Amino acid sequence: MKKLLLLSLISVFAVMGCTDLEEELREDLPQGATPDPAALLAGAYDAMRLPYMDQSRFWAAQQHTSDETMGPTRGPDWDDNGIWRSLHNHTWDADHAFLSSTFSELLQIVFSTSNLLQFNPSTQDAAEARFIRAFVMNSVLDGWGQVPFRSDPSDILSDAEVLQPQQTIDFILSEVDAILGDLPDGPTNRANKDAAKVLKMKTLLNKGMYLNRAAPTFENGDMESVISLADELINSGSYSVATNYFDNFAPSNDQLSTENIYTGENIGGSSSGNVRSRWFCTLHYNQNPSGWNGFCTLGDFYMSFEDDDVRQGADYAGMTDVSGINAGFLIGQQVDQDGNELQDRKGNPLAFTKEVAIQESGDNLEVTGIRVIKYPIDYVSGDNADNDYVYYRFADVWLMKAEALMRTGSSAEALDMVNTLREARGASTLSSIDEAGMLAERGRELYWEGHRRTDLLRFGKFTDAWQEKPASSDAQLLFPIPAASLAGNPNLVQNPGY
Repeated sequence: MKKLLLLSLISVFAVMGCTDLEEELREDLPQGATPDPAALLAGAYDAMRLPYMDQSRFWAAQQHTSDETMGPTRGPDWDDNGIWRSLHNHTWDADHAFLSSTFSELLQIVFSTSNLLQFNPSTQDAAEARFIRAFVMNSVLDGWGQVPFRSDPSDILSDAEVLQPQQTIDFILSEVDAILGDLPDGPTNRANKDAAKVLKMKTLLNKGMYLNRAAPTFENGDMESVISLADELINSGSYSVATNYFDNFAPSNDQLSTENIYTGENIGGSSSGNVRSRWFCTLHYNQNPSGWNGFCTLGDFYMSFEDDDVRQGADYAGMTDVSGINAGFLIGQQVDQDGNELQDRKGNPLAFTKEVAIQESGDNLEVTGIRVIKYPIDYVSGDNADNDYVYYRFADVWLMKAEALMRTGSSAEALDMVNTLREARGASTLSSIDEAGMLAERGRELYWEGHRRTDLLRFGKFTDAWQEKPASSDAQLLFPIPAASLAGNPNLVQNPGY
């Protein structure tokens, strides 16, 4: 344990650039010590939980900066010195604690997976580590536009080089091609061949945005590759649109889902990330479980759904019968499992409203805003919930192909694909599809899953004004490089506008 602890500390300091401490720690390592690469790989999987599953990390960066999610200040609740409001209003700065922590934690994973490769892992373990590294580098590129990277992780005394967007894209694509044959076919909660194909699809689909965020462009060759990769997954017969939409996110979704391609494993009752935050962050104190009464969707976004669209909300066995809580959007009077109407803490009806302000006060501060339950609640496992965290699923692949078809002029085929999915979700068919319609459909299908900021960027809508948010500047197209990272690595350059 001492050896692994020292190795972990080295990885942290390597990211931060504290070279004197790195040298001291390196000298303390026992001569000839060789960490177990399988244990290091397990640690890399576990390390993904905090930056991706916690409500305050990459998910917050992707959702709270979008037109889907808001964390209103409710009197003294959720003020946190304005840290949530600044995400919604696009007024964050280089000292934003959540963004800084996310940047650091993601880069620690990049370093640790590179470090693992020094210790002669098996061919499959090496491929899985390289996939995790490429997956995380894509997230860093998405958020910050530049990626510190050590091609030689043993050289911790030198400053890490910084890959620019084209270099990062080239690296990710080449890594996927190099490891594809060595990755396993499954399970979904491990790096696998199909997950690698989806990572390549996403990198190619977003390539034009990563290279020119102010005016994204899309090369036909990239879109054709997206279509080809999607066809491999669609024609494999391994996936189908789920009969019950919310099975994809439920406890035991590793067994229930027919859509999930890549997930983060959570073991109910014993080992999991903070996936429980997906329901605690939104539920009221008087619901079951007693939540943190805060996060909601925006009324304008909710109104984009049709009444019969099952994605909007439905009873869910094992949750609604236990607590009265539906899956999907919670609006109007809330009840318990016996149908008794609930009240807020002041004795007012607990009836969630479409209207919501970024700063609430008075008698309505506990009930404004439509709440969201995307992950059905695990009532068996306690804080260590059994819901595996969904990174990639089949419906996203389906819509990425439809978007690529639209961008290459095949709008009729794209429309057929969108309507096939809408019919499966109980929504009416559309008569035409354009960029606005495609973005809206991706929102309806993938809400609350951590994709929205990227989608808004790709469609050129991220700086637009929306409910409770004014138009923002092009500076917000990238997140700021944290001050500590700039001080630790002179190869990093602050992004424009900060």
